[in-house]
Formats: sequence, structure tokens, C-alpha cells
Amino acid sequence: MKFALCNECCQGWTLDDTIRLARDCGYHALEIAPFTLAAHVADITPAQRDRWRTLAENAGLQLIGLHWLLVSPTGLSLNGPDPALRRQTTDYLHLLIDLCADLGGDRMVIGSPKCRNLIPGLSWNDAWNNALDTFRRLLPHAAERHVTLCIEPLARYECNFITTVREGLRLCQQLDSPWFRLHLDVKAMCDELRPLDDLIRQAAGFVAHLHVNDQNRNGPGWGDTDYAPIVRGLADIGYDDVASVEVFDFSFSPHDIAARSIDFLQQTFTH
Repeated sequence: MKFALCNECCQGWTLDDTIRLARDCGYHALEIAPFTLAAHVADITPAQRDRWRTLAENAGLQLIGLHWLLVSPTGLSLNGPDPALRRQTTDYLHLLIDLCADLGGDRMVIGSPKCRNLIPGLSWNDAWNNALDTFRRLLPHAAERHVTLCIEPLARYECNFITTVREGLRLCQQLDSPWFRLHLDVKAMCDELRPLDDLIRQAAGFVAHLHVNDQNRNGPGWGDTDYAPIVRGLADIGYDDVASVEVFDFSFSPHDIAARSIDFLQQTFTH
């Protein structure tokens, strides 16, 4: 297993400093939230992309991919009723695919609860078909840039559309593309109230990325979430790619978040 750190925990830091923190703590990769780099992806110049990629590579890290994709600009929609707005969203995600590949990444986590929540008056089936249309439009470019789109089932308190591993799998199966896969998040899986190893085994053959944290939304090992079933389930499906630390409580220092989390992961996944 390789370990990554999601960069938004380093609030107010430059990406240069975040790369150094990840290197010093022993991470293999860094995962980027685009809104931490610029309000609009088009504002990130080719020179900046090349520089950050080179800086990471020189530190022995990969900028593995992107998440928190649609924080800015606001008002976009993955599955809403307005075709023009969905096309605007598709166009923006198209640019994010380019950013991901330019930085050396190969995956993008599609969470974005505010941009996929059911709009009042829109049926679940219509939202589903709209989402399929959005992703089908993206897949040719994702394949061209070798970037895997990873749908993230979210907890019910975060979102009301695609909230179970089963629904995420159904989307992957209907799109039927090697460039569209499933992302698992520990805190979100906890919301299903099912054994975590069962959920992971259910997703066998489709898991392309993993966020590790705790049900309390802090770092892995910081709360009561039992990681033994997680380790067991991942071993059963042969997943040994990247476990990426994503936290939501930024009251701790970036160094504490990074160091405590990787210490737990190294003990948990190597012993």
C-alpha cells in the first residue's frame, strides 16, 4: 500500500511547502484539491503545472490526482435538469482532466455533493440519466489523458444522490469503461451501517482509489473506526494501490495531521 496526503489540510500553505511536508513525513504521493491552487483551473499556467510536477518528482512524490473538484466556480451541476449548465460542468471537468494529467496524476475523485444533490422537482431517475450523460461526454478525454474518473458514494448526511457502494457500482457497470471506477471513503462507508469488509468485497474489481479517515471526520486512527475489517477487505480484493488521507477538521496543525495519520497507516497496513 502507498500513502498519500490530501493537500487542503495545509490551509494557507503554498503547494511547495505542502510537498515538503509530505516528503518529510514519508508519504508516497500528494492529492490536490484544485480550489487550493486557483479559483478557476484556467488560471493555472502551464509553467506552474510543470514546476509543481517537477518539484514533486524531485521530492520522490507523485501528484496522484484531484479531489474536491467543483468547490469553485460555484453553481455547477453534474445531474441537474439544465443541459446548458451540465455542459458547462462537463467543460470545466474537461479542463480538470487536463490539470490532473499535466501534474502527473492519473485519477480524479468525483464527490462534489452540492453539485449532485437532487434538485427539487427532479426525479431520481432523471438525475441518474443526466449524470450518465455527463460522464459519457467526459470519458473519451479521460481515456486520451489516461485519467480515471472515480465516483465517490457519499454519506447520507452529505448528499442525497449516490450514497451507497451499490449505487456507485451500478453507475460503473452502466458506463462500462475502464476509465470510470469506484472510489471508497472510510467515513462514507461507515454511514451504510454494514460490515466494512463486506462493502469492500462487494466492490471487487472496480476500486481505483481510497480515502482513509475516521467516522468522526478526523484522520485514520483518530477515533473509534476499526481498521481491521478495512485491511481485511482490501486484502481480499487485492487492492494495494493508494490510501489517501482526507480529513475535515483543520483545527490541528498540518504537521500533526500528516504525521499522526501516516504513523497509524504504516502500523496498520504493514504489521
